[in-house]
Amino acid sequence: MANINPEQIRSIIGRFRVLIIGRANAGKTTILQKVCNTTDEPDIYDVKGNKINAGVVEATIKRGNHDITNEMVFKSNPGFVFHDSCGFEAGSEEEFESMKRFVSERVHATKLEEGLHAIWYCIPMDESSRTFQRSEEKFFFECDTGHVPVIAVFTKFEALRPVAYGEIKNEIQGVSREERSKRIAQRVEELFTKTRVCDRLCDPGNRTRPKFHVRLENMNKPNTNCNVLLERTTFALDSEELRLCLVSTQQSNLELCIKCAVATFVGRAHQTFGLLRIDYEVYQYDIAKWFPHLKLVRSWFTKLE
Repeated sequence: MANINPEQIRSIIGRFRVLIIGRANAGKTTILQKVCNTTDEPDIYDVKGNKINAGVVEATIKRGNHDITNEMVFKSNPGFVFHDSCGFEAGSEEEFESMKRFVSERVHATKLEEGLHAIWYCIPMDESSRTFQRSEEKFFFECDTGHVPVIAVFTKFEALRPVAYGEIKNEIQGVSREERSKRIAQRVEELFTKTRVCDRLCDPGNRTRPKFHVRLENMNKPNTNCNVLLERTTFALDSEELRLCLVSTQQSNLELCIKCAVATFVGRAHQTFGLLRIDYEVYQYDIAKWFPHLKLVRSWFTKLE
């Protein structure tokens, strides 16, 4: 796919497909809304592309049923399609096996647009559910995600802060605000390490291990975003085509575009080191393609083609 810009990539691949997994109340819906810059609920479609009434979906979930094959799409950013896996944390073997089948089918899909492109596994850090549960062990020890990158997302990370403060409040009496914040932050790190969640995720015996870890906190506040999650996901992808597809969904995330361009620049510099002749037009194109929403670049693409 040489010399194909992100918009053309999108027309070939279609939408960037993500499976989001996690316990109930892990903050999954909030994450998806932040990624798509909206507060609206998504439209939901079945495998045939038929839109499902929201009331039907809610009633189905209340009955304990959940169809992982359903696609969730937000009007604010139709470049994403999401699948939600929930329920097997309650011990449902049927839900877990359904999720495994779905992952296996999508991982081995022959068409790129039908495949699964990334998995976000959400683990909440709130006080009531801070331990690594059996459902998480089963996923990381038993599921074969193939080439699809898994990002571990620690949600509600702010819940560790009041716990940390409660444990050291007597020690920080009379210290400066800066020192108090520093000690609380240190205690938060100690609490997080104590959970040993990262150790369990990176266990050599795991069939699946996350490529990156991301911490999200205060996601219910209006000024928060998921830019770090999107950045980690982008750089976890082995395929440049998929990276371009994901970047093309980020109309306002200029920072991500710049980081991808810099990574390309560095990579190209290593490849061309020592060469007598460098094709600067190709060099410039490979950098400019990461900025699909700039009108100047669009016209430049047209010129090159």
